[in-house]
Amino acid sequence: MAEDNSANAAAAADSSQVQFNLQRLYCKDVSFEAPNTPAIFQQEANMEMKMNLAQRMQELGENLFEIVLTVTVTGTVAEKTAYLCEVHQAGIFHIAGMTDEQRNAALNIHCPNTLYPYARAAVGQLVAAAGFPPVMLQPISFEQVYTQRLQQQQQNPQAETGDAPN
Repeated sequence: MAEDNSANAAAAADSSQVQFNLQRLYCKDVSFEAPNTPAIFQQEANMEMKMNLAQRMQELGENLFEIVLTVTVTGTVAEKTAYLCEVHQAGIFHIAGMTDEQRNAALNIHCPNTLYPYARAAVGQLVAAAGFPPVMLQPISFEQVYTQRLQQQQQNPQAETGDAPN
């Protein structure tokens, strides 16, 4: 009988502990366009690259969230688009036992930190496969991005903050 009580107590303690688990990792959508090939390959100008990030969150059930990190990279040569690469890297995360503040931080920091290396690799592979110079996207501090967004919200609570979850 004492063993049953201790097992129940251990199970109750485990259910109240913080949980952050990646349930599934997948590429939700990929797009690559090279509208000015083959002429763009004959130009001698340097490639300029611009990157944009977006994130969206969908609650799938109790403590279950889909996070989609979108990485868009545009390469231009002499003001002409060489390529446009967009990767929607997604994951399903189980997040439990956290306060709202902790959960928001996990959704905005830990989830994109988990997804970004996969999106970064996909962009690099797509650009290289299309015959363009290799792309090495730099690491991103999602903690810094989240902190800046929180500061902007505190300074101007009426302002739009993008489509990343709050």
